[in-house]
Amino acid sequence: MKNKMSSKIDGRELVLERVFDAPRELAFKAFSESKRLKQWWGPRGWTLPVCNVDFRPGGVWHYCMKCTDKNQGEFYGMESWGKAVYQDIVENEKIVYTDYFSDAEGNEAEGMPSSQITVTFTEEEERTRLVSRATFDSAEALKTVLDMGMEQGISETWDRLDEYLLSL
Repeated sequence: MKNKMSSKIDGRELVLERVFDAPRELAFKAFSESKRLKQWWGPRGWTLPVCNVDFRPGGVWHYCMKCTDKNQGEFYGMESWGKAVYQDIVENEKIVYTDYFSDAEGNEAEGMPSSQITVTFTEEEERTRLVSRATFDSAEALKTVLDMGMEQGISETWDRLDEYLLSL
């Protein structure tokens, strides 16, 4: 695949970057609308049966990823809940939110690391450079999510985003 994700770890920050063959407005919409997020969010073999988006500063995105791939063994049937609280949104340019592990009611999962995420969308000749900066409370918190396979999960998620954008 030509547009692979690059990643860099800097202390307690994880920076991910990738160029998508789609206009910036389309890439931004893919992050801001429930019906679009359901098409691509999550690693391969996972769906988004719950995806409630209140896309505004102070609004919440509460979702559930569910493994529907029998080939993923012990993960099959597993649910992973998450919650994002939006801080700042600049149309077609930037989304800033705090990302949490949560339960089905939207309560933050105790003992699980949260992160402050800034996603920027930069237009480059009909393509979009997406940069995600996730800042954790500590390098240990970042290591916890990396050990859980977060990088591979995001890489697969962004592959799915690429496929979704190309299908439009």
